[in-house]
Amino acid sequence: MVIIRATKRVLNTLRNWAAEEEESETSLGDWCVNRIVIDRKPLLLLVSSKSLLPIVTPARDLKNLPERLPDLVAARLRRLGVLERVVEAEVALMAPVAIAPIRDRSVLGIMVEFAKMAPSYLVPDDWNETTLPFLESWLARTPCHAGGRSEDVIWPDKAARNLLNGRGQARIQDQTLS
Repeated sequence: MVIIRATKRVLNTLRNWAAEEEESETSLGDWCVNRIVIDRKPLLLLVSSKSLLPIVTPARDLKNLPERLPDLVAARLRRLGVLERVVEAEVALMAPVAIAPIRDRSVLGIMVEFAKMAPSYLVPDDWNETTLPFLESWLARTPCHAGGRSEDVIWPDKAARNLLNGRGQARIQDQTLS
């Protein structure tokens, strides 16, 4: 199971809320989501709660986000260069998809910072859906929690690979042995 943790703005559109205390079973944890607007174009910003890996996608069909989330995550992990068997193992754990309010203020703060940075990367009135993966990649190479000790800094792209290669590989081995 995976949980989409949504801001109030997004939560009003989504249905079937889960209990707040439930936990995601995936390596990347919950996926936090907010709706942002850049150049009058609505986008969804999703961020993994454990790795802070971002996904940026057009905000159309928001009501079906729970059904689309596994495909969005799989495509993002492939763009990150994650092995296909690890992608498949992560996506297999993403059923069912539940919805709950955001509870981690730290992740919410990172989402606010990503939303502030995104317009500076995209050339005004000269970007489209094909440029969003470049934005994701740029955000994923942004140091997070950099105000503290150096060992506390999170680089989202590296953190996602480490989480997936650690627990993800163990799950794959367990599945092949049984």
